[in-house]
Order: sequence, then C-alpha cells, then structure tokens
Amino acid sequence: MADHDSPSDPIESIGALAEDLRRRMFAFIRRARRPVTRDEAAASVGISRKLAAFHLDKLVDAGLLRAHYGAPGGLRKVGRQPKVYEPTDTRIRLSIPDSRHELLADLLLTAVVSQRDEETAVQAALRAAHERGRDLGEHQQSTLRPRRLGAERGVTLCERMLEEHGFEPVRESPTRLTLHNCPFQPQAAKAPDLVCGMNHAFVTGYLQGLGATAVQAVLAPRPGECCVELRQAGT
Repeated sequence: MADHDSPSDPIESIGALAEDLRRRMFAFIRRARRPVTRDEAAASVGISRKLAAFHLDKLVDAGLLRAHYGAPGGLRKVGRQPKVYEPTDTRIRLSIPDSRHELLADLLLTAVVSQRDEETAVQAALRAAHERGRDLGEHQQSTLRPRRLGAERGVTLCERMLEEHGFEPVRESPTRLTLHNCPFQPQAAKAPDLVCGMNHAFVTGYLQGLGATAVQAVLAPRPGECCVELRQAGT
C-alpha cells in the first residue's frame, strides 16, 4: 500500500472521517504533535491494534495521514522501527479542524447591534464574546450542578466546550490546556489583536459562568495556534 500526502478527491477525505473511531483517532494524532504508533492510536479509542491499523490505513489512503517507520518522539531503538502516523498538510474544503466563521460573525453582529454609547467597537466585541461565554458557562453549571470545581475538573469541562466550538484543545497536564488552532482563521490573521482578545474574553466568560475560579485563561500567543491558554489560577 503506497503512502501519500494528498488525497485524490476531497470527498474521499471527508468520507474517511465519517466513521466515529476513525475520526477520533485522527483527532488524537493531530493533537499529539508527534508521530503516533498503531498501539497508541488503538489505545486512544479502546480498540485492537489490528482494527486500528485498518482505520489508520484508510486515513493514509485518503491523504489525511502519512505513515513511515520510526520511533515515537525521535528516540532511536535497536531493531525494527514501528510504523508511525502523523497528519499531512492537506487542506480540504471541509476545514479540519472545523472553522467557526458563523460564531465569529454572530459575535461581531451582536456587538454592532448592542454597542453602547460609551463603548468603542472593539470594546463592544470583547463584551459580546465575554457575555456569550458566560451564558454558556452558566448553562453548563445549572445543568451539571457540580459541588466543587477544582482546577482539573474545570479544565476538563472547558476542554469539552472548546472542542464543540471548533478549537483543538491539547491537555499538556491535568491543569494546563493549550489550543492547537484558532477556529476563526483566516479572518483572525487580518485582526489578530481583536480576535485573540475575543477568544480570551469568551473563555474567561465561560469560566466565570461555570464558577471555575481555580482556572484562569491567559493570553499566550504562539505562531499558528490559538493565543489562549488555560492554567490553574495563580500559576
């Protein structure tokens, strides 16, 4: 089976992700940011190595992954190197990760129609983003009614919310979360200060509404990734 870096048909790439296990493994490999073995991919979704190999090869055939032989993390080992997988640079019409231009547009529209006399346009956009995040957090809090939200639990709940909104959260530690992408690209590149500020306001509002006082959202810009990072408060 030949390994390749680009799909022959974008529809093939989209179709390859229709299967839930395949989609979850693909998300795991994207977040790993290093070559992943079949065993690791299998463990990430709780299936056998043989079944994982079948799904991984389908993703290679669709041009979404590339496969080669090498040790994970670049460690050199004696003997045959395992087969490892990593994402290609393929971009298809269906954005992966998901772009959420409609969310950004809705927040900006809300800012325009609700702008107060004392606010600048930027201040109105930041307020709209914060209020949207706070509303989401309050809804989550009223649904779950957690007794106590420590840093780890707060980060976990925020991780799920961010996934649903097109971000790619990467759990660096139990209480630290980085975001592998900004779902508002390429628009974010035109006004990075505005969009980064809105991202920060959105996540801060969510944490406030959730009552997750043990977690803080901080601006930590990194090239090609989202500017927001979640950490345990006070660190």
